Amino acid sequence: MKKKILELNISTFSFVDIANRIIELAVSNSSSYVCVANVHMTIEAHNDRDYAEIVNRADLATSDGMPLVWALRLLYGIKQERVAGMDLLPELLNAAEAEDMVVYFYGGTEEMMRQTERFVKIHYPQLKNVSFESPPFRPLSIQEEEECIDRINASGANLVLVVLGCPKQEKWMACMKGKINACMVGIGGALPVLVGMQKRAPEWMQNAGLEWLFRLMQEPQRLFKRYFVTNSLFILLLTRQCLEIKLFRKQK
Repeated sequence: MKKKILELNISTFSFVDIANRIIELAVSNSSSYVCVANVHMTIEAHNDRDYAEIVNRADLATSDGMPLVWALRLLYGIKQERVAGMDLLPELLNAAEAEDMVVYFYGGTEEMMRQTERFVKIHYPQLKNVSFESPPFRPLSIQEEEECIDRINASGANLVLVVLGCPKQEKWMACMKGKINACMVGIGGALPVLVGMQKRAPEWMQNAGLEWLFRLMQEPQRLFKRYFVTNSLFILLLTRQCLEIKLFRKQK
C-alpha cells in the first residue's frame, strides 16, 4: 500500500516487510526497482513531474527520512517505521549472503568501489559473487549502455545496488527496468557511510530527525542549499497539503 506525500506515493509497509519484498524480487530475478525516498527526492519530484512519475512507478518507495515518517502520521495517522537506506543496505547484504545471491554495485567513484570491495571481503566473507563498477561521470553512449546491461546480466546479478545519487539513480533504474534482470535499489549516500568513507549521525540525532544537520556539518558547502532550501519548501508544501486534506474532510 502507498500513501501520497506531495507528488510521491510512499510505501507504508514495515521495515521487515519491505526488506523481505526486495529479497523476493531479487531471488526471482524480477526486473524491478526500489526508491529510498527522503525530503530531497520529494522536492525533486515536486519540481519535475516526469521524475515524480519515475518514482511512483517503482515497485517500492521507502520512507528514508524522518520527515516523511512524520508526514505519514500527520496526514494519514499512519505510524510508519523509518526505512532508511543506511539500515536497509546491511540488511540486504546479510540476506544476499544467506541466500547466496549475486550482488552488483553500480555507481560512485573508483575509490568508493575499491573501498566497498575491501569492506565486503571483511564484513561479508560469504558473499562470493559480487561485482563493482564505477561508470563514467557523463552520459553513456547507446553502445556503452548496451554493454553495461550485458555485463550486469552476464554476472547473473540478483541485486543491483545503485550509487548514482538523486535524481540520476532513479532515472537510471527506471530506464533499466525490463532490460536488467535483477532488483535494483537506489542506495545513494548509504554506501559511503557503510564502508566508512563518511560518518553516520548518532542515534539520538537520527530519532530526532536531525541526521540532515549532522551531514550538513560534514559537507556544508555542498549541502547548504539542499537542506535549507528544500527543507523549508517541504515544510511549506506539507502544511498546504495538510490543510487541503482537512478541508476535504470537512466538506464530506
